[in-house]
Amino acid sequence: MSEFDKIIGYDDVKIDLFRYCDILKNPEKYMELGVGMPRGILLEGIPGIGKSLMAEAFAKESGRKVVVVRKDKSDGAFLDEIREAFARARKSPYSIVFLDDMDKFANEDECHCDAEEYVTVQACIDECRDDIVFVLATVNDKYCLPDSLIRSGRFDKIIRMRKPKNEEARRIIEHYLSQKKCVGKINMDEITKIFSGLSCAELETIVNEATIYAGFDEREKIEQDDLIKAYLRLIHNAPEFINPIVEKNMERVAVHEAGHALVSEILTADSVSLISVFCSESGEKGVVVIDQNEDFDYSANAQRNDVIRKLAGKAATEIYYGDADVGCRADIKIATSILENMIGQNCTSGFSGYDFGMPSEYSRGNMERMVVSELERCYSDAKKIIVENIEVLYELVCELMYNKTLTYRELRKIFSKK
Repeated sequence: MSEFDKIIGYDDVKIDLFRYCDILKNPEKYMELGVGMPRGILLEGIPGIGKSLMAEAFAKESGRKVVVVRKDKSDGAFLDEIREAFARARKSPYSIVFLDDMDKFANEDECHCDAEEYVTVQACIDECRDDIVFVLATVNDKYCLPDSLIRSGRFDKIIRMRKPKNEEARRIIEHYLSQKKCVGKINMDEITKIFSGLSCAELETIVNEATIYAGFDEREKIEQDDLIKAYLRLIHNAPEFINPIVEKNMERVAVHEAGHALVSEILTADSVSLISVFCSESGEKGVVVIDQNEDFDYSANAQRNDVIRKLAGKAATEIYYGDADVGCRADIKIATSILENMIGQNCTSGFSGYDFGMPSEYSRGNMERMVVSELERCYSDAKKIIVENIEVLYELVCELMYNKTLTYRELRKIFSKK
């Protein structure tokens, strides 16, 4: 069994890594073909998706000696550790230097990425040019590193790792559930739709939290409600109990979230995986989970639909109560940002709104007028959709007030009536 077979999902990443492993294990075969020996691989992606685990599998599969570098010392001592690691690797031909979380080697941002630590790594790589040393690194954000460090010749391949989705997410969830002794009836299709797009670390934590709930309640099995409750608490910070003092305001939250869900469903069928509303001392909150299984659509129409979705909560509140929604500042800010990018950078409404980097007062004012005009049109579209499906909105609000959380199956019953 390959070391990569022990890791669930990420088949495209594993194919790339296995290919490079074969080069390290059988260099003569590739030298006969005239292949230049690769110098290094960089694994990039957000925290918690298994970059270090994948890198460790690569190192084990290659069979080479590995020298690991992680920052756990003060700056001066750490610089010496980097140099010593490369020196040890040069003494053992075909060694691997593993730089774990390399973007954390220095407290620098993307505007000041020429820190001494990175200069030292770069110099050490160059000093190994005539030695058979392979460099393997993981980073959360490659843009915190100097371009000169991660260019070809130092890192021959940069592999982007992403959050698991679709069947990959399902397999990972099933793996974590299989480690628990007793699991009740769980609809994996529904759970996958809700959890898709979370990191591996988040999925593991949710499953473990759900198991804690079952144990504390002295139940013998983990149920689906445990998983959903753990998801809402850990990912969306939903409280354990609803404070009765503020529960009277729950309906406004339900109307707002129902508006988001209804418009999203009309624009893209089967897009809503879960709706939940909850209250705490800090105020009323809600969440609408949009299915993350499909690849992001970068088209202008898709981005405009996203703006309509963002404004749908405000539109639903105005229609339902006949007054303005004062809890939609974040939605408006996001919607405005999307339109500024569309109009000012991608010129979706013509070139008169283009942002030239240092726009004049006239061009800036012109773009702002175009953004406001498009915001009004999108808001009008959201209101039109809600009015045309007002009975569905009423039912969503009623069910949310009663159940507080509606999952995919429950939503399908309601949306099928539209």
